[in-house]
Amino acid sequence: MGAEAPPKALLSFGGKSLLARHLTILDACGVHQVAITIGYRAPDLRNEVARHERGGSVVLIENPSFRDGSIVSLWHGRDVLRSGMSILLMDADVLYDRRVAMRLLDSSYENVFLLDRAIEPGEEPVKLCIDNGRIVDFHKRPQIDHQWHGESVGFFRFSPSIAAELADRVEGYVNAGQTHLEYEEPIRDMVLAHGGRDFGFEDISDLPWIEIDFPEDVQRAETAVLPNLIA
Repeated sequence: MGAEAPPKALLSFGGKSLLARHLTILDACGVHQVAITIGYRAPDLRNEVARHERGGSVVLIENPSFRDGSIVSLWHGRDVLRSGMSILLMDADVLYDRRVAMRLLDSSYENVFLLDRAIEPGEEPVKLCIDNGRIVDFHKRPQIDHQWHGESVGFFRFSPSIAAELADRVEGYVNAGQTHLEYEEPIRDMVLAHGGRDFGFEDISDLPWIEIDFPEDVQRAETAVLPNLIA
């Protein structure tokens, strides 16, 4: 996107930034306590949050080491993960509508991933791998045999105990100096440690969404996803 590009969360679709869309959808879904980790061009993100009127609270968590891997952003939010509440963990660079969020919230699983079977080929998408209805791997380059896989949306719901375990695992990586890693690594560790038993998934292949990684994603978001959104 270029060194001087805005944070992806501030990309605008239909006259509304991804960040504003996130906050609006969470409001509509009854999620009123939000924590956002900010780093790159943090003042711009602060200003966008201030422009969005909402009933609940938004806590902004500064990550001065935002050029490291995303595991560091999660580490800065470790107190939230240890708050004793169920946690929604959501990437900020996704265009979607409230049906995606509601499928996460309405799932019968306490710990749940979202996946899309219409996965793009290649190593870029993070893959959620399924065997006999159970999650067996979670990685861009899966290492465990499985029947099928889908693309992870980058949205998760974790129980208080699993969220706290994730905080511990993230802290272990950072304390070991492995700050170049992405946040998916400690999540994968949990899945493998639990044998996939305490985690479920919901298929959102029928719903419109897109993760914004490349300029061509912006065009696809505007032409193929935005027209199909339900606010």
